[in-house]
Amino acid sequence: MTPFTSRAVRINAPGGSEQLTLDTVTVGEPGPGEVRIRHHAIGLNFIDVYQRSGLYPLPMPLALGMEGAGVVEAVGAGVTHLRVGDRAAYAANPPGSYCDVRVMPAMNVCHLPDGLDFETGAAMMLKGLTAQYLLKKCRPVEGLQAGDFVLFHAAAGGVGLIACQWAKALGLRLIGTAGSDEKCAVAHANGAEFTINYRTENFVERVKAITNGKGVKVVYDSVGKDTWDGSLDCLQPFGLMVSFGNASGPVAPFAPGLLGPKGSLYVTRQTLFTHITSRERTQAMADDLFAVVQSGAVKIHIDQRFALTEVKAAHDSLEARRTTGCTVLLP
Repeated sequence: MTPFTSRAVRINAPGGSEQLTLDTVTVGEPGPGEVRIRHHAIGLNFIDVYQRSGLYPLPMPLALGMEGAGVVEAVGAGVTHLRVGDRAAYAANPPGSYCDVRVMPAMNVCHLPDGLDFETGAAMMLKGLTAQYLLKKCRPVEGLQAGDFVLFHAAAGGVGLIACQWAKALGLRLIGTAGSDEKCAVAHANGAEFTINYRTENFVERVKAITNGKGVKVVYDSVGKDTWDGSLDCLQPFGLMVSFGNASGPVAPFAPGLLGPKGSLYVTRQTLFTHITSRERTQAMADDLFAVVQSGAVKIHIDQRFALTEVKAAHDSLEARRTTGCTVLLP
């Protein structure tokens, strides 16, 4: 088959949203272990900003985007879980989902169940799989049981709103932080038992008051620099600090010795892509996500939609924290 062209958003150097360009690229046939997928919707995530800015350095020129949903157009040798015509969704490396059509590894591409539309598929894979490993796999040494308090920063964001609902379904008492009263209201409406506006309230003092001075078993933190020190002060003895993002900037180096007097704390830095290193692990996590969404316990809120040609405005809105829930790009 003669190769054809596709629009693709790329950068030639790290920097601001002005680096984003909509280029024309050539797309061919999938090789062994690959599929070609035509996107109907594309997910927007903070990791895209980290890669664009250079916080996560990658070779240039760089095609952006880690998440998408669409229809499988061609299947390479050795791919057995997908067929031509399948509806599919993924969160996967390498980046490159900001496009009309692409060839990519099939390992992390999952069949999208009937009843879940393409926008939902594109919006929920990276964020939903992240919420899945946080709540199901990042657990303190003493475990998590129904009734336990957890603290979740950026609770009105894409991962946060999924986590709020899922935590409630698991019986956890989630305390969510957000940067405005409006965002706090959104988090509360989606299952956060308590909310804290970190711009107007001291979240450490509020957490201690809510928990009668005991603190929480786990802090889930994608904000980074601005919340790090306070988050450690919110933990119970033997509590777990889960860092999974850097929205306010990377956390500064710290001395492990400070974890002792704060309560013999545990600290971990997580990334989704460590959890989805095999077809089996990816599918098991996706099945858990699909089930909780199809049950109605978790609803995927798509609060912003941008055309692919509006990608600069989408990045600017995300970085300025003007978004809630999930954002999708539409080819």
